[in-house]
Amino acid sequence: MFDTFAEKKFLLKQLVKRDLTSKYKDSVLGIAWSFLNPLLIMLVFTAIFSMLFGRQIENYPVYFLSGRVIFDFYKSATSGAMKSIKGNAAILKKIYVPKYMFTVSKVCYEFINFMITVVILFGVMLVTGASFHLTAIYAIIPLALLIILIMGMGLILAVCNTYFTDVGHLYNVITLILMYASALFYPMEIVPVTVQKIFTLNPIYSAISTFRQCVVYGNVPDFLTLAYLGVFALTTLGIGILLFKIYDSKLALEL
Repeated sequence: MFDTFAEKKFLLKQLVKRDLTSKYKDSVLGIAWSFLNPLLIMLVFTAIFSMLFGRQIENYPVYFLSGRVIFDFYKSATSGAMKSIKGNAAILKKIYVPKYMFTVSKVCYEFINFMITVVILFGVMLVTGASFHLTAIYAIIPLALLIILIMGMGLILAVCNTYFTDVGHLYNVITLILMYASALFYPMEIVPVTVQKIFTLNPIYSAISTFRQCVVYGNVPDFLTLAYLGVFALTTLGIGILLFKIYDSKLALEL
């Protein structure tokens, strides 16, 4: 199944192109919304929470947005991947298309949106006078591990959602919990030490904290945190691939 991926590059490009085109269809501002949406969210959260945490967190807009872009990428990509098979049921019932390609295309599509938000992050850093660090190059490591995690989780969710529609509703609750356990808009220090230890088990927090270390604070990312994220991501991908191989031939019957 996965050994044919190299032969499906054209299909992948067309699926990503379709998603990009459909997103901005009939929109007056078009792709500008990809820039405006995270910027407006940042302004709202900054206006609300900077009064609470502004003194504890230097350059709060950059702190918040650097976490938000990572979490939004994870949430949007996994949620899109979860619906990728059911959402293309009409195509899959008519012709044979490798089902995993729809899941992969959703992740690629959201990665493009993520890169747009990273441009906004750097723009906000420039406007607010934040320092740019050479260690930002190390951000490639947590981002690569995050993509592996997203791909694995996307495959798992795509299979589960095909069999159980309730998975989508449950996942909305799970991502909400993950958001509050990721220290997006508050400093981790305000949380009790016991709770902090629980939060560090959240792989999204690991991705956010190491990304901030590289980009915002100019530090080399913590090796142990990266190791944990890497093991979690690779394990998730392995489970996702195995699950997809087991149920691939049966998924069409559930559409």
